[in-house]
Amino acid sequence: MASPTDIRKGRVIIYQGVPHLVMEMLHRTQGRQAGFIQTTLRNLSSGSSTAVKFRSTESVEFCHVSTETLEFSFMDDQGVHFMNPETFEDTVLPMDLVVEQKQYLVPNYGYDLLFVDDKPVELRLPVSIEMKITESPEGVRGDSASNVQKPAKTESGLALQVPLFIKEGDVVRISTETGKYLGRA
Repeated sequence: MASPTDIRKGRVIIYQGVPHLVMEMLHRTQGRQAGFIQTTLRNLSSGSSTAVKFRSTESVEFCHVSTETLEFSFMDDQGVHFMNPETFEDTVLPMDLVVEQKQYLVPNYGYDLLFVDDKPVELRLPVSIEMKITESPEGVRGDSASNVQKPAKTESGLALQVPLFIKEGDVVRISTETGKYLGRA
């Protein structure tokens, strides 16, 4: 058992008998009262988020977690398949855990997966990713007076705005946090 002051963003704790991922953490004190830790926890079995306060006198149990870098292979009815490039072992992540992230998945690209008790529970995207543009209309000549953007689609189906000089087949770098164009790769 550990103190709540050891809680950090990204760690996994046991709360009410179920593993929860710490999404946010803030240490607070109010006047003469004892300090407490304000957290936002995501239940790793149901996916729901809750706000929880831990007093400094309570104790917290941390889970054993590990992170592996696996290559994205494909998606099907079972979920999202990742392969270990060394052992060629297949790991399946349920589709409901990658709903917002699946538009950033590129085949044969390495992604970090968080494992709790040898079970995959979360996909961690890199800060930016390189993707190939598959659809992009031609830019109109003379529209370059300012930073004019045009719509484009990537190989994963992600729609974004890119500068006029980007053509189909170009590889671009995209922010996984905002979904915006960062530059050519």
